[in-house]
Amino acid sequence: MKRTTTAAARVAAGAGAVSMLGFAAVISAGTAQAAPQDCTVTRDLFGATAACHDVDAPAGREYALIVECFGLHGVPNAFPLMAIGPYQGSWSGSFSPTGQGAATCLGPTSIGPATNAYVTVYRD
Repeated sequence: MKRTTTAAARVAAGAGAVSMLGFAAVISAGTAQAAPQDCTVTRDLFGATAACHDVDAPAGREYALIVECFGLHGVPNAFPLMAIGPYQGSWSGSFSPTGQGAATCLGPTSIGPATNAYVTVYRD
């Protein structure tokens, strides 16, 4: 019994240290690399925004801002099961090559900090 308790305490302490390191790495705001060259992505603790100025894009092209998160989230197609780990946050829909987009890690069944954000072509 004593060994089990000690092992559990060590695992819990290690997990706490790893989660604090992850939190410290994510807490700073910054600019992430965007896939389309003419977009600027700005990430904060729980989400990201993107502004694109691609005036030479073909007609009909749309972009999407993807935010990657790590935290508590619902398991897809298995509600009400929850998991802790990486997930993609929600976004406000596609936007034009000269428009703006937003995405967040906060949702009705998810909460966690943003770990990465990038713009991708949604429709070409």
